[in-house]
Amino acid sequence: MFPQYDVIVVGAGHAGCEAAHASAKMGSKVLLCTMNMNTIAQMSCNPAMGGVAKGQIVREIDALGGMSGIISDKSMIQFRMLNRSKGPAMWSPRTQNDRMRFAEEWRLALENTPNVDFWQEMITGLIVKDKRVTGVRTSIGLEILAKSVVLTNGTFLNGLIHIGEKQFGGGRTGEGAARGITEQLVQLGFEAGRMKTGTPPRVDGRSLDYTKMEIQYGDENPEKFSYSDETRPLEKQHTCWITYTNKEVHNTLETGFNRSPMFNGRIQGLGPRYCPSIEDKINRFAERERHQIFVEPEGWNTVEMYVNGFSTSLPEDVQYEAMRKIPGFENAKMFRPGYAIEYDFFPPTQLKLTLETQLIENLYFAGQINGTTGYEEAASQGLVAGINASLKVEEKDPFLLKRSDAYIGVLIDDLINKGTEEPYRMFTSRAEFRLLLRQDNADLRLTELGHKIGLASDQRLEKMIDKKSDTQKLINDLKQKKLSPEIINEGLENLETATIKEKVTIDKLLKRPQLGLKDIMEFDNEFKQYLSKYSKEVLEQAEIQIKYESYIEKESQMVEKLSNMENYKIPLSFDYLSITALSAEGKQKLNKVKPETLGQASRISGVSPADLSILTVYLGR
Repeated sequence: MFPQYDVIVVGAGHAGCEAAHASAKMGSKVLLCTMNMNTIAQMSCNPAMGGVAKGQIVREIDALGGMSGIISDKSMIQFRMLNRSKGPAMWSPRTQNDRMRFAEEWRLALENTPNVDFWQEMITGLIVKDKRVTGVRTSIGLEILAKSVVLTNGTFLNGLIHIGEKQFGGGRTGEGAARGITEQLVQLGFEAGRMKTGTPPRVDGRSLDYTKMEIQYGDENPEKFSYSDETRPLEKQHTCWITYTNKEVHNTLETGFNRSPMFNGRIQGLGPRYCPSIEDKINRFAERERHQIFVEPEGWNTVEMYVNGFSTSLPEDVQYEAMRKIPGFENAKMFRPGYAIEYDFFPPTQLKLTLETQLIENLYFAGQINGTTGYEEAASQGLVAGINASLKVEEKDPFLLKRSDAYIGVLIDDLINKGTEEPYRMFTSRAEFRLLLRQDNADLRLTELGHKIGLASDQRLEKMIDKKSDTQKLINDLKQKKLSPEIINEGLENLETATIKEKVTIDKLLKRPQLGLKDIMEFDNEFKQYLSKYSKEVLEQAEIQIKYESYIEKESQMVEKLSNMENYKIPLSFDYLSITALSAEGKQKLNKVKPETLGQASRISGVSPADLSILTVYLGR
């Protein structure tokens, strides 16, 4: 009935979709297995992509040739660049999306990708021979063979939904849990754990009073995620709103705490630290009199609203009563209550940097199964797992991203070396080279790598090369062209920055925090005319590179120093336990993670500088 596939992807969420698309585009024969074909790429939580650090990840996925950026652009209803008031390392694109269109665009993209087949059924187990995966088993007993398998099960592995004192099995509301895989993996020697996440109620937008809320508009000049010409910025945008809880809301919520699964011990798994439930927020931050609530449309044409900031697992009657005390929600009609969900995950220290498991060859994990939270984190792992599954089938070198290459590299390195005991979310603060890993230069960093493995198109590469060339030419010109005092001093005075006494090159002027290219363009019409031949992206890139030149240079030097350790390979068979000089914890952690390089070993929690020195000596021998 089935041919032998190169790659089977189990699960069709954000990780599964990226894995299937990447493997197929690289030439592998792919089967995407899902319990429900109608929920491919479902946005289970909020209808949005990107945000702080997450927007950088979406840009990186796009630069490598993945689809999340394009799908987000095609389904967006609002665009905002967050943190514009801060430096460019912090700028983070975010889109509000049409939930139904997002899922539809992903499904259409996969159906139009050659080499992707689909199968709708629960996968209950793996076929494993001699510590190598050779296929999957389905709930009706079918065996489908493959050279590699990527597990992207999301919250479905033994998923348990909680609403107050009620609990029932499910991967998300209205869908059943997946059973069998966890139990088999544990028998094979894998360590498993439990995590928790949650979602807020959905309400009828027609029942809300928006006059009592603050309007949140999109950017005046919206951008987009994808570097390709396949998508365009929005011409019109949907409005979002902001309102706040109050003491009355908090008091009402507290009446249900004794029936809350989070407080009565029913929920064992740890929830996301940076996206807590509303009951967790008012418990942990008791001194705060209010918390922000974002009211987000689920799409262009639906009346359904997402109540961002009101995630909860309290009884539905308490949710309803408390929500109606939020300004603008006095007459709110609930579509469905919020809930918490517990699910199985596998500590990611059991993986290689390719996301292949250490115990079973050709088996890859991606997404929430690795303990992460967020669409973007999941999608990036799916992309990397799909790429490496395809490369291994073709017996080619693995695809690895370093911490200095991408936020995706930081994410995977953190997971493999440090593990996680709570849902892992990406932040700019996790990246030590964040000035190099900006959202604006993801194409310059990664498109060539994506093209080399057959994922990014020739057109993408050519566009990136043109951008790089134009940027460098403009930077060179800005370092040569001078402006005289009589042309610019009046403008400098208006901007409250020091005037000049002699001609100054434009690059030196740009290093002033008060000045940007837009300001300097207004000083000199001839210069303005000259700049008009360059795209907005090139102008922005040149300005950032000049303005932060010394800082970028320092970070680049740090990367160069650390790369020596990254290039120092450690044999997979290296016997850490035989080195008596290593600390007991160092031996244990090194033996568990089995780092591939000295640089990776240096980032493992519990490996001391002394352990690293001893290891260096032994490797030298």
